Amino acid sequence: MQIVRESIDLAAVLTGWRAAGETIALVPTMGALHAGHMALIDKARTRADRVIATIFVNPLQFGIGEDLDRYPRQEQEDAAKLEAAGANLLWMPSVADLYPRGFATTVSVAGVSEQWEGAHRPGHFDGVATVVAKLFLTTMPDFAIFGEKDFQQLAVIRRMTADLGIPIEVIGLPTVRDGDGLALSSRNALLSPEHRELAATLARRLREAAGAIGDGGNVDAILERTITALEADGFGPIDYVAYVESDSLEPIERYRDGGRLIAAVFLGDVRLIDNRSVISATA
Repeated sequence: MQIVRESIDLAAVLTGWRAAGETIALVPTMGALHAGHMALIDKARTRADRVIATIFVNPLQFGIGEDLDRYPRQEQEDAAKLEAAGANLLWMPSVADLYPRGFATTVSVAGVSEQWEGAHRPGHFDGVATVVAKLFLTTMPDFAIFGEKDFQQLAVIRRMTADLGIPIEVIGLPTVRDGDGLALSSRNALLSPEHRELAATLARRLREAAGAIGDGGNVDAILERTITALEADGFGPIDYVAYVESDSLEPIERYRDGGRLIAAVFLGDVRLIDNRSVISATA
């Protein structure tokens, strides 16, 4: 596996691959890799001849008071995992490389980015859209693979890619979970042992709520009951628990094919996000 840190060196590698007629898949990450990321690499290998993984902790998507400085960084361990998983190239650009002196352009995706995460983390999705656009335009892969755990992020990236006419197929991979149901996340490493044990309750509460909505229950009552239960479990503050349309992220009031249950909650000082598809009991 090649490790590249400068865009100019990356361009030389990509030119050779394209000259050979090889297809390329991109897996963007911020490092601190876990089994969920490895599943993305596995998926990428099934779709393309060459797989590029990126590690870049993007400062533009962290707001004031968020955990940019605490975000786990473990380049050597991550590189070893990616090589073992079969990635062909690891691109680890510097901030100065992606955002050179005088950089002044931001990509903003209206509508789908404005509620939920967008409301609680102002500017977050502008940072996400900007860095993903940079990664896309620098590598121009045939495919880009993202996990569904960051469900709103995936919707924002799909909207941006479609709106700008970027000829890349964006593929979402279902959330990879630990044995107790907790969605795998790099931030899980920040949980205390006590909170790590409790964290899996979030997935269970969302599974229960998704089942109740799929059974035709009253959505508002189910969401309220879920929030109350999570607070009693020890989570809080709770930023949101919502049932939304999967493309627009607009809230929906009754069961609908393609609806998604999404949530963001705090456990101690660690913010957890998760989501569940909702399927009708009669489907």
